Order: sequence, then C-alpha cells, then structure tokens
Amino acid sequence: MFLGLWLILSGSKRIINAHSRHFLALSVLFLLPLCFSATVYPSVIRLLSDHSAAPDSVSLLRSGREYDPRAATSETVILLSIAYTVVATVFNLLAIGSITYSVFQGFYGRPVKLLSAIKSGLASFFPLLATLIPVQIIMFWILAILGLLAFVLIRGFQFIGLEINFSSPYFLALCAVLAIVFVAIVIKLYVNWILVWVIVVVESKWGFTPLKRSKSLIKGMRGVSLSIILFFVLIESVLIWSSSMASATQQIGGSDTTRWRNACFIIQTAIASAFLTLLSLYNIAANTVMYMYCKAIQGELAFEIAEEFAREYVSLPFDDGKVPHFVTVNYNV
Repeated sequence: MFLGLWLILSGSKRIINAHSRHFLALSVLFLLPLCFSATVYPSVIRLLSDHSAAPDSVSLLRSGREYDPRAATSETVILLSIAYTVVATVFNLLAIGSITYSVFQGFYGRPVKLLSAIKSGLASFFPLLATLIPVQIIMFWILAILGLLAFVLIRGFQFIGLEINFSSPYFLALCAVLAIVFVAIVIKLYVNWILVWVIVVVESKWGFTPLKRSKSLIKGMRGVSLSIILFFVLIESVLIWSSSMASATQQIGGSDTTRWRNACFIIQTAIASAFLTLLSLYNIAANTVMYMYCKAIQGELAFEIAEEFAREYVSLPFDDGKVPHFVTVNYNV
C-alpha cells in the first residue's frame, strides 16, 4: 500500500517538475486563493465572534429595538460562510479541471499550455458541479439517516425510563459512535470515488456515471486509494488546525506584544497557505496519475501505451537539467 503511494507521488512529482512554471501559474490562479481563504476563514469567524460592533445608540432609540450582538454576529457568520462556500467551490472546481487536464497531458509527454489548461478548467466546471451535487446529496442522506437513527435510539432509551439529555454521557457516547460510523462510511465511499473528478475531466462524463465508473476502475487499488486519502487529509488537517490555533493569539490593539503576535500570525498564515497550496496541487496530480495506473492495471491502456510509449524512453518537455521520464506497465495474463 505504501509502496503504491510512493510510486503515485513519485510520478506526480516527475510531471510537476517537468512543467514547474505551468503548474506554478495554475496554483497561483486557482489553488492559492482557495488555500488562503481556508487558513484565514477560522480567524475571521473568531474575530467576528469576539469583536461584534454595536450600532449607533441613537438609531437604537429611534427604532425602539434592543441590540443583540449575538444575533448580528450570527447573521454575519452565516453570510460569510455562504460566501466562503461559493468561492471555495468555484476555485476548487476550476483547479481540478485545469490541473487534471495538465497532468493528463504531461503523463503522455504532450505539450502543456496554460491557455488550454484554463479552457479545460472552464469547460469542465459545470460537469464537475453536476457531479458534486449528487455526491453532496448522498452525503446528506447518509447524515440524515444517522440522525434519524439517533432520534429513534434516544426515544427508545427514554421509553425504557433512561433519562437522556445533551450533557448526558450516554448522549455523548451515542454521538461519538454515530460520528465514527459516518466518517467510516464517508472514507469507504471516497476510496471508491477517488477517480471521479479525473473521469469527469478526461472522459467528459458527469452525474452518477463517474461514481460507478470510478468504483469499477479502482478495483485492486483500494489500498493505495486509502493511503492517498489519509496522507493528504491528515497533513492538510494539521495545517488548517495550526492556523486555527495561531488565530487564537491574534489580538486587536497597539501594544508591541500585540503587534508581534499579529506579525507572527501573518507569517504563519502565509507559510500554511503556501504548503496547503503545494499539497493540493500534489493531491490533484496524484489522483490523475492514480487514474492512469488503474486504467493500465485494468488493461484499458494497452493500445494507448503502445502508441504513446513506442520507444523505451519517452522524453517529456522537461526544464533544463531534468532526466527523461519513462513508464513501465506489466500485464499479467
């Protein structure tokens, strides 16, 4: 499993290094805004919660209403969350479309152009969105079923005379068990769906079809799929968590200590955004390389490989000083 992960990451690194300036441009255009917003969003929410500004007292007297800072903050947080979700979805889908196309072209040693990649990102946006919606619907129904199960269990406990409240250890234990079950189901699904977004971009399929296609294509590679998911999710979660923890030290004021803490927070946010951008780039590239290896293992690339890799070594348009790239695929009959 870990050997397969290393091979996938090595193949991704080789392609990215071969077109370093191209992938840098795509990362700056699409991934950097996405990752920066992900690292800053928790800090903004915390600041809104801690420093809710009250309206003018004269306006309050004229309106005859009492100001509730918690209600005002809640409305702002909801609007900000909606805006963040929309922006994150748009940049994420554009990044997937353009980077997947570029990695797919680079895998075969074909020319990789920035304009073509951006056009691919725009052309794949609505098919990706049309596939994201069914995925989210499935996640919603899984969560709804687990919520209904929790409601039935709580009613059952109450029926037999066991008191259940939100602070009860039984309620907390039930929530923990259901959360573990939900995470396990989601991981299981995403192990089978890791190739969905690549299929949408490369094969021009959308909706539920890429979900079925990915499940059939991933056979024999589920262990590698799981290792890829865990590798990137764990590291990205640590980066986002560290940014959230760093936001706790941010303060408003003019003292030297406050300025120093805020400066450290800005530096930490910039570093976390850069690393998160790099990880996101490798994540998309790894999924695309994984798709190619899965097709090879399923025997779907026999004619393509014979045509593209007619020579023993195929030189990609690498930067100066890079070594040639070659791919070896073994078929067991």
